[in-house]
Amino acid sequence: MSIQQTDTPASSPIANDAGMSPLHKAIFLGLLAFLVVLPFMVYPVFAMKIMCFALFAAAFNLLLGFGGLLSFGHAAYFGGASYVAAHAAKVWGLTPELAVLSGAAAAAFLGLIIGSLSIRRQGIYFAMVTLAFAQMVYFVALQAEFTGGEDGIQSVPRGKLFGLISLEDNISLYFFVLALTFGGILFLYRVVHSPFGQVLKAIRENEPRAISLGYDVNRYKLIVFVLSATFAGLAGATKSQVFQLASLTDVHWAMSGEVVLMTLLGGMGTVFGPILGAAMIVTMQNYLATFGAWVTVIQGVIFVIGVLLFREGIIGVISRWLKRPL
Repeated sequence: MSIQQTDTPASSPIANDAGMSPLHKAIFLGLLAFLVVLPFMVYPVFAMKIMCFALFAAAFNLLLGFGGLLSFGHAAYFGGASYVAAHAAKVWGLTPELAVLSGAAAAAFLGLIIGSLSIRRQGIYFAMVTLAFAQMVYFVALQAEFTGGEDGIQSVPRGKLFGLISLEDNISLYFFVLALTFGGILFLYRVVHSPFGQVLKAIRENEPRAISLGYDVNRYKLIVFVLSATFAGLAGATKSQVFQLASLTDVHWAMSGEVVLMTLLGGMGTVFGPILGAAMIVTMQNYLATFGAWVTVIQGVIFVIGVLLFREGIIGVISRWLKRPL
């Protein structure tokens, strides 16, 4: 799908970024080094869960933080891809990489259909339309035969990567998930810091002006919607391989709310904010599990405190203090 580009004057808000800054390179390298040793410090499955949700939050942030489109239905792509990948691995016998790719492709297709209809509305109407479609996907997952209903798809085989490397061992699977997650986040970073990303920011800040400059706004919105859905699906498909399970939890509306929370807490419109937000929420869920239903209450309190103290998200405030975009 081609992206229309129009020459704009130097005063235009649409300008090309010169590439990854030294600060961002250092952060990415430090993050990669930390993730390489992380499975030897904590339970690998817990670390993989953080990475899956970090990619999910980064994909959602592309749509909300840089596209200015608030979706309440991203669980549809995350969970839908989870079901497709689990079915592909268990029933079709596909290798892990093909199963994950099939899930991401299904999410992209779903995003194309829903996005082409949703972008015709704006603001709260857009959000409600995405939520309505997500609920439709939820009820399909509940009623369809191949999804297993309330039981979901269980005992999903991890298989062999490229038919050669067994992923039954958690450490082997961890580095497969690391490659997918880190590669996905780098790709999203490049999208944001490309001419396409600059147009997205211009549309977010002043849509009428972007239209006056000659940009097909709806095309850009649809492309970013599909990209966001695809990488959300990649995260969901990867999660189904990690936990060997696809369940209704993945497509429930609460999952859509959770990714909004991760993004806002970490810092909407920042590169590293959603990653931090996802890590915080997943860590709280893991280590506060003994509190049972009170985990949700605790999360709510932390979110309220975070919004009051960090109006721009944690990374957003740090970025403002440093006067450097993060």
